[in-house]
Amino acid sequence: MAAAAAAGRAVAAALMFGVSAVADQRSTKRVAKRKALSPRILVDLVRQPLWLTAVATNIAAFALQIVALSQGSIALVEPILVCDLVFAVLISFYLRRRAGLETSPLVFLGVAAATAGVAGFLAVGRPSSGDSNTSLSMFLALAIGLVAVTGGCLALASNNRNLRPLALALACGVNYGVAAFAVKLMTYEFSGGLPEVLSNWPFYVLAVAGPTGFILSQDAFQQGTLLAPVQSIITTADPVISIALGVGWLSVRLRGGAAAVTGEVLFLLVMTAGIVITAGYSPMMAGQPALATATSSREAP
Repeated sequence: MAAAAAAGRAVAAALMFGVSAVADQRSTKRVAKRKALSPRILVDLVRQPLWLTAVATNIAAFALQIVALSQGSIALVEPILVCDLVFAVLISFYLRRRAGLETSPLVFLGVAAATAGVAGFLAVGRPSSGDSNTSLSMFLALAIGLVAVTGGCLALASNNRNLRPLALALACGVNYGVAAFAVKLMTYEFSGGLPEVLSNWPFYVLAVAGPTGFILSQDAFQQGTLLAPVQSIITTADPVISIALGVGWLSVRLRGGAAAVTGEVLFLLVMTAGIVITAGYSPMMAGQPALATATSSREAP
């Protein structure tokens, strides 16, 4: 029953993340461009009522994600959250129909593939809940890895304008995946109350990785080119990183055996292909004027 409750809350969180993504992407196109990780983009966005709605929805979705992770395995919850892109595309499709605009039918092929990939992976893998592990060695390895990957992505973004949105998206997805992993670790400490949560390092990893990923997502969304792959990279990297960390350090286990492992890999590939197709043919991610009105082309420091 706990797994079913976790899955239900994860679906609700994915829906709210999808609503937030639509509002967020439209808002970032209405303000001046900023350098990567510049907090000034938040100062600009806070004047946008639509963005404030996106933030409120995102916070509510994150709260549901925490509850879901407290009830179920990270390998159960995180793949379901991939459906945020599915919901975002469906919302975008509805808005375009109301505006009398067309949408490529390939979007729905992507939605179907992403949904089938998630459902198939969970059905075949049947992930276990895992164990608690907050050793200092884990923290050091996690911190070093996060700094190295984020720093590398930022260096690539600053040196290659064409790859900038993709590099920022990858850094965002990695930070989101680490944040989800930290949340799962925190759920093991909830029984000890707030003092227990604040006395261990996962809370502070979340406090850094969460906001960093959020600012990086605003930077990546705002770029005027290559917006289609941005959401697919974020949506794919987040669960892949969090599940890999759960398997590596929390003893999360998927079903073994050649047939089961083959099925898990194939369904993950189907999910990834669906995400790429959905993002690539989604008008919300293509920077179309109908969904990004009042776009500013100004450059700011």
